[in-house]
Amino acid sequence: MVSSVGELVGGQEEATSHGRLLVARHQYPLHVRHGELPLGSALEASPDVLRLLSRQPPSESPPKRLLYLDTETTGLAGGTGTYAFLVGAGFFDGDRFVLAQYFMRDLDEEPALIAAMAALLAEFDGVVTYNGRGFDLPLLETRFVLSRRPWPQHLSHLDLLPPARRLWSSRLPDCRLGTIEARILGLERVDDVPGALIPSRYFHYLRSRRAEALQPVFEHNRLDVLSLVTLTGWVARALADPQGLDLAPEEYVGLGRLWEGADEERGARCYQAALSRGIGSPQRERLLLRLGRRAKREGRWAEALAFWNDAMASAPGFDPRPWEEVAKYYEHWRRDLAAAHEVAVRAVARAAAEGAQEAVRASLVHRLRRLTRRSGLAIR
Repeated sequence: MVSSVGELVGGQEEATSHGRLLVARHQYPLHVRHGELPLGSALEASPDVLRLLSRQPPSESPPKRLLYLDTETTGLAGGTGTYAFLVGAGFFDGDRFVLAQYFMRDLDEEPALIAAMAALLAEFDGVVTYNGRGFDLPLLETRFVLSRRPWPQHLSHLDLLPPARRLWSSRLPDCRLGTIEARILGLERVDDVPGALIPSRYFHYLRSRRAEALQPVFEHNRLDVLSLVTLTGWVARALADPQGLDLAPEEYVGLGRLWEGADEERGARCYQAALSRGIGSPQRERLLLRLGRRAKREGRWAEALAFWNDAMASAPGFDPRPWEEVAKYYEHWRRDLAAAHEVAVRAVARAAAEGAQEAVRASLVHRLRRLTRRSGLAIR
């Protein structure tokens, strides 16, 4: 029977400025695959991609040294009574990826864990997490504050959950990390301990000092950190060169939404790719309207008109927006009241046939009456 956690997970006791704790260390060559990608794929992320994923403005330097971070805690709700009893932290070091798992053998070892994390975080420019913005980092920051330590303010944060939602919320049943692993990264976990059961396993260990139940917890944490690495590589590759991957139209939409705020041209190219690959309704019409607005803003009226006409022809049901844009184009830019009047007539008829809401129909009728007065044409 295994007598200690250290023997079970290959960990060693290490000293910090505030006591001792258990640390299990692993090293992996960069070519080692976690799912379908090698760990070294994360190193291919360009500065532009890292800046985008960490939500930094173009004027700021992107993070160069990243720490991949995942916590296992005594509760999933957070709060001052919740401890991070196991912290997995991984980083690239030359031709290796190093993963260190910091473990509190008892709650009184928290000062040692916080001291170890403070020293480690000082060596990096940014951290990579999955839902860390909502859980891991606020929890660690709380534990730092309660330990009378300042949280390092220099760190940028690359949280992979928002990009995952952009890319896959419309395609996958959920965006849990395990779902992303199985459906995107090509990794299927076997006998993985559910995250909801991890706190009870730790409390059982504190009561009984039986370490066997903790081995799956360490393995769960190890896989989480490695998945952060290859997911970073996948997302970075898709953002930099989507043509090199066999992406679904919905994934191109997600890439477009990620790029749009930072590089509108790259975002537009992703939207165009989604359209060319047959994105279905109603996303198709949303993209046409989005591209039409951009073309209008830039004065590319022929392109804008083509997008709006496409949306008018293909939309299931009735969406008044492309009709209104085309009518305004003819009225205000072409000064062609007859053409604007014709569009308004067709819009009113289509809205009635599709059973559009009363407010929508009333707005269209109001536009038609105004155009009728201005143009002198009769309502047909």
